Amino acid sequence: MNSSRNDHNPRDPSMISRRSLLVGMSMMPFAMRALAQQASAGPIPVSGLHSFTLRVSDVERSVAFYQGLFGSRVLARLGDTVSLEIGDGPQHFVLAPTRNGEAPHISHFSLRVPGFNIYRLQNQLADNGITRTMETMFNGGSALVRAGLSWTARRPGISQDMETDNLQLFLADRDGVTVQLSSPDSCGGSGSRGATCSPEPSPGEGLIRLQDLNHFTTYVSNYQLSNEFYRNLFGFENQAFQGDFPLLGVGDGPQFLMFVGGTQPGEPSQPGRIDHASINIEDFTVDSVLKHLSDYGLSPRPEGQDSEPLQHWVTMRMPERGGAPDGTAELYFSDPDGIHIQLQHRDYCGGGGEFGEDCSM
Repeated sequence: MNSSRNDHNPRDPSMISRRSLLVGMSMMPFAMRALAQQASAGPIPVSGLHSFTLRVSDVERSVAFYQGLFGSRVLARLGDTVSLEIGDGPQHFVLAPTRNGEAPHISHFSLRVPGFNIYRLQNQLADNGITRTMETMFNGGSALVRAGLSWTARRPGISQDMETDNLQLFLADRDGVTVQLSSPDSCGGSGSRGATCSPEPSPGEGLIRLQDLNHFTTYVSNYQLSNEFYRNLFGFENQAFQGDFPLLGVGDGPQFLMFVGGTQPGEPSQPGRIDHASINIEDFTVDSVLKHLSDYGLSPRPEGQDSEPLQHWVTMRMPERGGAPDGTAELYFSDPDGIHIQLQHRDYCGGGGEFGEDCSM
């Protein structure tokens, strides 16, 4: 599950006015206190993982790379962003340009919320201690400025009209990690709930067929408090364990969220970071996937070294971390910007067994 960690500091892509920033900073102590008092309200139902966004240095280069590897259709083009299909959709991942000196990174993940309604969800978030703001709290500095806040933002390339159909809903957890809440039928497009898309066929079939989103692994200051945050807000329960770290099941499985890190007391001193996104694929075997990646021009990561762009590697998760007796293989690659993506068997749930498919507890 745990790939090598880069030192870049992910930041939220949105921009705000100086006035909004000052207002948000003045609200931060109240937001953190409200967050500490969370759990007075009921959890928000979530049916599964929905999508994720990569901030990349060259969108068209990344589109060509991922379409060549996966054969994913373009589901939508909004402004300077491109949404690529996962499986048969509407799950997808978004490629967006980096901004304001950002390093390429996974900017956020999205959860599917049945009966999606922005205003109702904002009220539910507020009832759970997440303070509502008008705009994203970002000034090019620490993402912690938005911890415990929710906000709406216009879809990329959409008019300035603040109509509900044009808005997306976000929140930030206790470590400032951004989470989007989305309608299950959103395909990353325009219109009501982002569900209007005009798919474009991929230039080729690709080498590896994506099937479904699987999980996200995030580095945080206190993994126990992060798990408590997500359990309280969304009602997630443990699906399995990898050593001391629980996997929070999302929906009916095998999807999950995993938070790893230390046990720093009090408020976080640095923002959290989404290390990698994992996708289930069809016909998974380690040898076949490594061959496809090698044929596509990726090279093995040298043993004991940090990953560079366009490399692949395998780690063996042993029994002390919930793996099979001989180890459960976990396979990663880095894209042209060095962003980490994990590929696993369609039944992978983060547990034991040859394919990580055993999550009996």
